[in-house]
Amino acid sequence: MRRLSGKPFSVTALNRPRSSSKCFCLRKNDNFILSEGSKVLPLRSVRWLFSGSSNSLPPPEWIEPFNDVSDLVKPSRTLDPSPWVKQILNLLDGSDSMESNLDSFCRKFLIKLSPNFVSFVLRSHEVRERQHVVAWRFFNWAGKQKKYTHNLECYVSLVDVLAIAKDVERIRSLCGVLRRMEMSMSVCSANELIKSFGKLGMVEELLWVWRKMKENGIEPTLYTYNFLMNGLVSSMFVESAERVFEVMESGRIKPDVVTYNTMIKGYCKAGQTQKGIEKLRDMETRGVEGDKITYMTVIQACYADSDFSSCVALYQEMDEKGIQVPCHAYSLVIGGLCKEGKLNEGYAVFENMIRKGVKPNVAIYTVLIDGYVKFGSVEDALRLLERMMREGFEPDVVTYSVVVNGLCKNGRVEEALGYFETCRFKGLAINSMFYSSLIDGLGKAGRVDEAERLFEEMSEKGCTRDSYCYNALIDAFTKCGKVDEALALFKRMEEEEGCDQTVYTYTILISGMFKERRNEEALKLWEMMIDKGITPTAACFRALSTGLCLSGKVGRACKILDELAPMGVILDAACEDMINTLCKAGRIKEACRLADGITERGREVPGRIRTVMINALRKVGKSDLAMKLMHSKIGIGYERMGSVKRRVKFRTLLESFDHDF
Repeated sequence: MRRLSGKPFSVTALNRPRSSSKCFCLRKNDNFILSEGSKVLPLRSVRWLFSGSSNSLPPPEWIEPFNDVSDLVKPSRTLDPSPWVKQILNLLDGSDSMESNLDSFCRKFLIKLSPNFVSFVLRSHEVRERQHVVAWRFFNWAGKQKKYTHNLECYVSLVDVLAIAKDVERIRSLCGVLRRMEMSMSVCSANELIKSFGKLGMVEELLWVWRKMKENGIEPTLYTYNFLMNGLVSSMFVESAERVFEVMESGRIKPDVVTYNTMIKGYCKAGQTQKGIEKLRDMETRGVEGDKITYMTVIQACYADSDFSSCVALYQEMDEKGIQVPCHAYSLVIGGLCKEGKLNEGYAVFENMIRKGVKPNVAIYTVLIDGYVKFGSVEDALRLLERMMREGFEPDVVTYSVVVNGLCKNGRVEEALGYFETCRFKGLAINSMFYSSLIDGLGKAGRVDEAERLFEEMSEKGCTRDSYCYNALIDAFTKCGKVDEALALFKRMEEEEGCDQTVYTYTILISGMFKERRNEEALKLWEMMIDKGITPTAACFRALSTGLCLSGKVGRACKILDELAPMGVILDAACEDMINTLCKAGRIKEACRLADGITERGREVPGRIRTVMINALRKVGKSDLAMKLMHSKIGIGYERMGSVKRRVKFRTLLESFDHDF
């Protein structure tokens, strides 16, 4: 529909006699206004729009996204999109012929799409739901129209679509074009670009927009500052965000709750949780009330830092201030309390949540059940599982996995297998952790054949066998003396499935080898582990040193311990473990020799070794030796031999007891 003198009209083609050429006339109210001499209608004024040969056509008209652009001056009126918008959207199907279909359509109806129209289409919900490549192709097609130039809003709209798909490469190319063009930046466009660039961590482009605003004399709004800070924080430019925050504090536009939340998020992402908490307190002093996002950000950071007491304190603060506590916050607080063994407090928070009208979910039940299981309260865990099902919550595979793990660790393998069958019956996809718990439980119960069958079943079911699963079966083999089978599984672990051999894998095998008196093979495994760059833990060295000490190779154990120090591995309790092992085996004389060697080489403070010896002797029932050691100068005192002053050695403890050792 076109306008002439403020009145709507349309163009139509009328066929004249063969001797005449085709002409175009005005049409109004379904009546034609024909040329002079026509007898169709007696009208006051008649005018031909176009006349000429049969091939002449009017020039294409630029179409706008709204029916009546004159109404744009009335902001109170809601404008309806032009019917052309729907037609064009239907053509954006992503097919190979999309561009040619657009060309044909525009030629047929004598239209061209204006920059405002292109921008409107790119911002539409329909385009955002489709593949971002469709928007890219439409943008490029529109740019090839005759006498057409994209405006700034077209670029901004396309950047927004590409940002959703995280297509950084295409956004960078668009930004390059924008930099070469002399376009005036508007506040809205700047805000949109800063938001898009910030989401993707494109700091260079983000700062270019900021400089462009300054060049164009555009004053940033609160939204501009917030988008800028969010972009800097998302890209981990926390110090730069701090400077922007300081500018806001000293300027006309003050930080609001969104600004504070962004700054707190930056501190928490950078591992500076304490600074985040300080910023939360600063909000209160400046009269800015924190919301649930503020508190959730800090609670999550405190939970990640294992600062569970702060999680609880922040939760209580939310509760007192009447801020809605989301389900995830309850889950973190309950989980934190359970990890600290405060099961009653965790359960109290759970009950408080229900009293507040917040419905618990499966994840929260699972967290609480896991807490009970890990601290040995399996019966309480099972009662909570029953309550969960009574209240209409269906346990998922994670919940059942937690319960099965607890039952297996407490030797209740039959009950665990019952829940395993329940999961199968319900068609739940059993994960590797579930299988690993059962394999471990069966192995510890001596039911190695069943454990092996479950291990093979995992492969049949397409369930990934991870290090934990392999370790569980290797441990089962070593405990029942099947060391060769354990070694075969150890080789298969890396060669066939590419599964990491962890320090725990080596610890199990080294311990198993020493139990079977295959000491040299155990030492080769230790060397293999060191060569692979796997750092030994205290438990791993304990397995090695125990085996060496019991086989009379205390010196070898001490030498290996010395070799670990240059590697940066300091095992604080290693000497204590070896002394305890020797005393437990009744080799008091060797324990004394070891204690003397430790103090002479300066590996440990003599007073600490003396305490270790006293405790070790008491544990093995050698109270007489422990008392003698307590009331003597052995280990800490000195004696003179002529002019030479020497420390009293531990081996003097046995001078009057040589016949017993």
